[in-house]
Amino acid sequence: MAVLKNPARERLEHNEVSLGLGIRMARGTEIAKIMKTAGYDWLFLDLEHGQMTLDATCQIATAALDTGIAPLVRVPTGEYGMATRALDGGALGIVMPHIDTADEARELVDKLCYAPIGSRSPGGPSAHFDFKPIPVGEANAAINAACLVVAMVETEKAIANADAIAAVPGVDVVMIGTNDLATEMGIPGEFGNPRIVAAYETVLAACKTHKKFPGMGGVGSDDLLKKYVGMGMRFILAGGDVGMLIQASSARSKFLRGCL
Repeated sequence: MAVLKNPARERLEHNEVSLGLGIRMARGTEIAKIMKTAGYDWLFLDLEHGQMTLDATCQIATAALDTGIAPLVRVPTGEYGMATRALDGGALGIVMPHIDTADEARELVDKLCYAPIGSRSPGGPSAHFDFKPIPVGEANAAINAACLVVAMVETEKAIANADAIAAVPGVDVVMIGTNDLATEMGIPGEFGNPRIVAAYETVLAACKTHKKFPGMGGVGSDDLLKKYVGMGMRFILAGGDVGMLIQASSARSKFLRGCL
């Protein structure tokens, strides 16, 4: 039988922290090896915010498969045609923003998964299996088992529906988009606000009840990251390539200017 490994999913299944880094600026396939060396489990290839093309995304995804880091792709809201093309191009999961209801979560699963879970159309030999001619049924089952279906919850409506969203079969991760959520709540940037903490508690409880993986993004503070991981968050977007580059470069320039 065909087998497909997903390093991000394997971490989650062992109740470990599964770490991803947002990729908006990088365009070369080298980023997969760089982030693997840096200790990450998955790439968050961002087609919602940024100018990366689907072609560049699929090239990075193909390189990531051989590197041992999972390529996950966030597409713009409702862009299922783009999502399935990214999966055909080597992605090991899709992050769909702004899932607010259980009906939207069911559509997400239906569009991204092969039968009998969903209704996605098979795309032929793929990078997942080195383009080998795997029997369609085996390939579909292996991809269904390995790929992550990630529903981002980013509004108060979504948080209120978190239990129903987590209950949908085929949803693997319920991921809080903390930046959008705080902005929608009228408390932009207040990622430690009690209302945000309460939202985290709601999502964590829903995931525990329905045996789904709780995820988070948009938080940069070490103290808050430690707090939310301590509460139970496991699928963690640690930051982005632009922010990490600025942070490290700024620290070095500050140090060197202080040498005189």
